[in-house]
Amino acid sequence: MKNLSPKIVLLVISIVLSAIVSIVISYFIFNIKGNFTWNFVAFGFLISFVTCLLLLFFVNIFIFKKIEQLLINVKNFRSQSDNPTSSINYNKNEINNLDSEIMAWAEDRKNEIERLKKLEVYRKEFLGNVSHELKTPIFNIQGYVLTLLDGGLEDKSINRNYLQRAEKSVDRMIAIIDDLEAISQLEMGELQIEPERFDLTSLMKDVLEAQEMKATEKGIILTFPESSKPVFVFADRFRIRQVIVNLIVNSVKYGKEYGETKIRFYDVGDNISVEISDNGIGIADVHLPRLFERFYRADKSRSREQGGTGLGLSIVKHIIEAHNQTINVMSTEGAGTVFSFTLKKA
Repeated sequence: MKNLSPKIVLLVISIVLSAIVSIVISYFIFNIKGNFTWNFVAFGFLISFVTCLLLLFFVNIFIFKKIEQLLINVKNFRSQSDNPTSSINYNKNEINNLDSEIMAWAEDRKNEIERLKKLEVYRKEFLGNVSHELKTPIFNIQGYVLTLLDGGLEDKSINRNYLQRAEKSVDRMIAIIDDLEAISQLEMGELQIEPERFDLTSLMKDVLEAQEMKATEKGIILTFPESSKPVFVFADRFRIRQVIVNLIVNSVKYGKEYGETKIRFYDVGDNISVEISDNGIGIADVHLPRLFERFYRADKSRSREQGGTGLGLSIVKHIIEAHNQTINVMSTEGAGTVFSFTLKKA
């Protein structure tokens, strides 16, 4: 009954009312004349029915037309939402359809408000992180410069040392700014991906050779099968090198001394899966969902000691997603971490 069109309901009501009026007229005529006259009954029914139809016509013009227009407006507004809910199954009842659209629109607005609140929290957290990350090297530079100005410049035992420390802080600031610029460009689509066919095995060996000295300092072994055959992929070679370097560097930074970092390739249909695993300190489950956020650090004190910008994994995720591929992480605290991402075969 609730799915019936209000117009049909009004038509049924018109017929019922006309029948009632006809019966009433027949009753009075019978009482006055003492006999039953069909002409009067038919005339009463016709007059009542026409009256109800006129009423229906005006209701349709002044009410249902407005409802239909309102339904169209709400539907258009809802379609402009960032994440509109699934389409609604309409029935013949315009009022029910309008009610469903309004409820869906209200749900969309509620979801959008919740999303904006989360973004506001993220924005405040992000600005706080940027401020903190830049403030540390700025204060360091200020301290070194003030010391030099207060007489340290003439002291040969400290002037060169302090200038070198100030240079490291400047380099850190530049690295943070460069990483922020890269992320912004990736998010806005301004940083173009230039895919090409290249040998992923050769690229991996080049990266491992460049990182071997840092790994050796901690006694970490970088394991990659020497017999690995060429694996050709279609991707941006420079950006994928960034990804691999970042993941290898992280593995060495947070790997335990005399540990091991393993690199493996797997054939998965149209893609190649790259897996980089270590037996380092691992990451607690509570940190995994936010690991690719800007400046997010699972172990803040240890991360800053290692000297990273806190933006590396965020850049990695954006680069892989710009290739329309995925990156995943699995970790067990105290046992190690596995990063894996996919690239399209060439």
